[in-house]
Amino acid sequence: MKENIIKKIAVVGPESTGKSTISAQLADHYNTVWVPEYAREYCAALTEPCTWQDEINMFRGQLELEKQILPQANHVLICDTTFITVKIWSDHVFGETPQEVLDELLRHPYDLYLLMDIDLPWQDDPLRDFPHMREYFMDVWHKELKALDADYHLISGSDEERLKNAIDKIDNALFRFSQ
Repeated sequence: MKENIIKKIAVVGPESTGKSTISAQLADHYNTVWVPEYAREYCAALTEPCTWQDEINMFRGQLELEKQILPQANHVLICDTTFITVKIWSDHVFGETPQEVLDELLRHPYDLYLLMDIDLPWQDDPLRDFPHMREYFMDVWHKELKALDADYHLISGSDEERLKNAIDKIDNALFRFSQ
């Protein structure tokens, strides 16, 4: 089955850390496709504050979008965030995570996680909420990835340095996977 040979790379991190930009660049570099962040479009359409059900909908939507795009991938699938974001936001906003999200965490791993550092300047955006909590959310991301025993690397620096570092980490992982 094709899914077994596709290596899934998750580009994750706090708000305004360049996840979408680098996801597109990596997909271009590896001549593959990338899965955009489902929650971005979903939240843009909301007319009321995000609810518990919205979090569940975003979780399901992210998984479905990944499933739809996976067959188009060429050896590597780049994922602009993952549904772990739903866990982080739910914990922060509601104090807990929907059980179906927790249940899926261990059943839906990624081969490599690239954690985008908060060293880029904040870019204001109507869908971004916490410019003053970047350090807090960076700590949360580290804890969540460690709890999953995820293979992850911190990606820092200028846009050019980030891309180079991300490519190096992916190339090293692909080499390990081929052994």
